[in-house]
Amino acid sequence: MVQVPRNPASRNPVSRPSAGRLGPVAHQPGSTPSRVSRPTPGARQAAGGRPFAAPTKPAAEHTPAGPQVRINLGRVFKAEGGNYFLLLGTTLFLVIFGLVMVLSSSSVDSFLADMGFFGGLLRQGMFALIGIPLMLVVSRLPLAFWQRVAWPSLVITCFLQFLVVATGLGRGTGGNTNWLNIFGIQFQPSEGIKVALVIWLGVILSKKQHQLDDWKHVFIPVFGVGGSAVLLVMIGGDLGTVMIMAGILFGALFFAGVKLRLLAVPLLIGVGGAVVLAIASPNRLTRIMSFLNEGCTELSGEISQSCWQPLHGTWALANGGVLGVGLGNSKAKWSWLPAADNDYIFAIIGEELGLIGCVVVLGMFILLAFAFLRIMRTATTVQAKVSTAAAMVWIIGQAFVNIGVVLGVFPVLGVPLPLISAGGTALLTTLVAIGIVLSFARGDRSSEPPNDFIEADRA
Repeated sequence: MVQVPRNPASRNPVSRPSAGRLGPVAHQPGSTPSRVSRPTPGARQAAGGRPFAAPTKPAAEHTPAGPQVRINLGRVFKAEGGNYFLLLGTTLFLVIFGLVMVLSSSSVDSFLADMGFFGGLLRQGMFALIGIPLMLVVSRLPLAFWQRVAWPSLVITCFLQFLVVATGLGRGTGGNTNWLNIFGIQFQPSEGIKVALVIWLGVILSKKQHQLDDWKHVFIPVFGVGGSAVLLVMIGGDLGTVMIMAGILFGALFFAGVKLRLLAVPLLIGVGGAVVLAIASPNRLTRIMSFLNEGCTELSGEISQSCWQPLHGTWALANGGVLGVGLGNSKAKWSWLPAADNDYIFAIIGEELGLIGCVVVLGMFILLAFAFLRIMRTATTVQAKVSTAAAMVWIIGQAFVNIGVVLGVFPVLGVPLPLISAGGTALLTTLVAIGIVLSFARGDRSSEPPNDFIEADRA
């Protein structure tokens, strides 16, 4: 008589068999009880020729859809980390500080334009009220969303810039044709191109990350498509914006890991293009030559038109001293300093708040750069790293170019101070770019698509 070994999983937990007795065989409800299951020849051979009881098939687990939906919503509203709040807090401080300085620097011009003393503040505040919630909404979008909108955003913004330079819808100021007027609404498509480049460069370079040593995979997409976008702005004559956009391209390539020897040739081409653009505009050439020859430091005689703005900006800074003349007490804003609420708002900061105010602004932008670098360091995808680097080069680079112009380090280029200067389009696009970086800072689980999506996209 063959004795069948008992399966421990089939014991009855209620009536445990005593020693020396064979207990009842457990079975699933609805099945036919069987004392011994006859194994198949293959199963008998696998078991070493010894018969065994057939294992019961466990019931399939059922996962309700409700909890999974709640988990997904939890990912959308998950708690943010320190990098998120560092970047968000610094941004909000600069925006609020900018509103205060726009009120102070634009009050006289607003009053003379029959808009009241608060006209400039109300306009800038309206864009801030739109831009801050928009930034928070953008920060909730996943990484896959930016992969879908990369190409459409670049094409649309380039088309709008084409309308600026090729149709009668474009508007110019100070020798630059960089504004688009549609139905009475004026905005700068070039600022939108900056945001589109931040998104597009992250997507393209993440796909090309294993081919960046081949110059064809660097020049053709980046300098072919991205360079065309820069060329459209160059045709409009905005040298300052062209320099910032070129910095975005080179910064993204550098942080993506492209070797410096591959960047040498396009860098020389870019410098040559900047020289041509400077020579092509008499107004711009005059400002540059005044900066190179005399440096706008002559205090005697008649001040030339090209030196009026930088000289009064320098005097405003010197008048502020260490502690400043007090908020709202600037003399330069009384029609002495052009663009006091925009390109030269840093001069008003120095005059009213002194050296201490200037150091605070510099410190906040350094803190902003530190937040960008921390997010880049913790990024687990090439797209997040490159897009964050592009946004950092744009915002931090433009801030220091603006401050350098006011200090006399650079000639007048006409770029605003990010998050502080007056300008609706510039404020909105900068906040959107920071919102994109905030979406990366919220963590991998909320911003990173599944691994199979990434691998398929890279292939």
